[in-house]
Amino acid sequence: MNVRAVADLGPDERRAIFERDAGVDAVRSDVADIVDRVREEGDVAVREFCAEFDDVQVANLDVAGQCERAYEAIDDDVREAVETAAANVREFHEAQVPDDWRDDFDGRELGRRFRPLQRVGVYAPGGTAAYPSSVIMGVVPAVVAGVEDVVVCTPPADELNPVTLAAIHVAGADEVYSVGGAQAVAAMAYGTESIPAVQKIVGPGNRWVTAAKAEVQGDVDIDFLAGPSEVLVLADETAEPAFVAADLVAQAEHDEHASVVCVTDDEALAERIAAEVEAQVADAERETVAREALENDASGVLFARSMSEAILFAEEYAAEHLSIQTDDEEAVLDRIDSAGSVFLGPYTPVAAGDYASGTNHVLPTGGGAKRHGGLSVDHFLRSTTVQRLDRDALEDLSTTVTTLADAEGLAAHADSVRRRFED
Repeated sequence: MNVRAVADLGPDERRAIFERDAGVDAVRSDVADIVDRVREEGDVAVREFCAEFDDVQVANLDVAGQCERAYEAIDDDVREAVETAAANVREFHEAQVPDDWRDDFDGRELGRRFRPLQRVGVYAPGGTAAYPSSVIMGVVPAVVAGVEDVVVCTPPADELNPVTLAAIHVAGADEVYSVGGAQAVAAMAYGTESIPAVQKIVGPGNRWVTAAKAEVQGDVDIDFLAGPSEVLVLADETAEPAFVAADLVAQAEHDEHASVVCVTDDEALAERIAAEVEAQVADAERETVAREALENDASGVLFARSMSEAILFAEEYAAEHLSIQTDDEEAVLDRIDSAGSVFLGPYTPVAAGDYASGTNHVLPTGGGAKRHGGLSVDHFLRSTTVQRLDRDALEDLSTTVTTLADAEGLAAHADSVRRRFED
């Protein structure tokens, strides 16, 4: 990885680092055609696209029956790992479930209640790699929220990944279909003969999936549009170069378009981290993919003139994953507002959150953390406000309401209050 000074970054270099996107525009037109065909032709189009893009002839799209069998067939240690991860994710998300409430505000009884969506769709990535962890991250919060029908779509294969199927079973999905890509998103958005339409679609995917979510947004709700994975590590002289490098290489192996950045206020440390990255990536199983990510324009090891400059950089970057490996992580965290998920200290690798600590790994990328957080129970709930006023409370408000209604030219609004006090 190249080592550069934050202060010396030119406009093009800053643009490459900060203007990260999902690459949606390049495939938007093709995706629109796929979505239109699935919407019009249903299962026929879905099966044709499975053959075209996945090279699989899918006879029966419904594969729910395979999930429990896969759970029984996988190795005991893998089954235990899936169950532990799901239990930890469930425990964390159960803590997020809000309580209905009502309070009295001087005669105005006001409150809020929460109800789950009825049917949601979870996209579980497949293709070049299968991600049973993403199944857990998408399905478990929906189940915890009380969603009645959780639908999973995962790309077809001659033999579906058994660990993914087992994770679907453990997470508690209700329906499972062997279809991937933009066609899966379209099928869940509009429904086909086999796949029911849902109210919301969540889960990560490649740029075709992301473009499809953008295309159907408005007809169905989505979580958010996510791009390639990214990590930013903030490190000072107390950081262990091997640990920092390990987190960078781990993120790089996701995708050649991943953004992998470290910022430190110690130039000597920056050089040691870069050297350690080179040593580790040379031994990586996915060396080719990781090396491309580490060498792309959005990645690098940067040294700042101070930790304050490094923190300002991190805040502007708004990382999907922010690792803080400094002498006082809490003090640094107090100065950070924008990050998808934060990992504090040398023994909190991003991989822990990816799999089993309990937090969700479906997170905003491309600076999205400036606007919203990651997937949570909240995404699967609707809130309704409730109110009851007694006569005295309405009388106290009557002048305010009628004055504003008259000012807006909505006389009937004002009359709806005045008539309640006529003799």
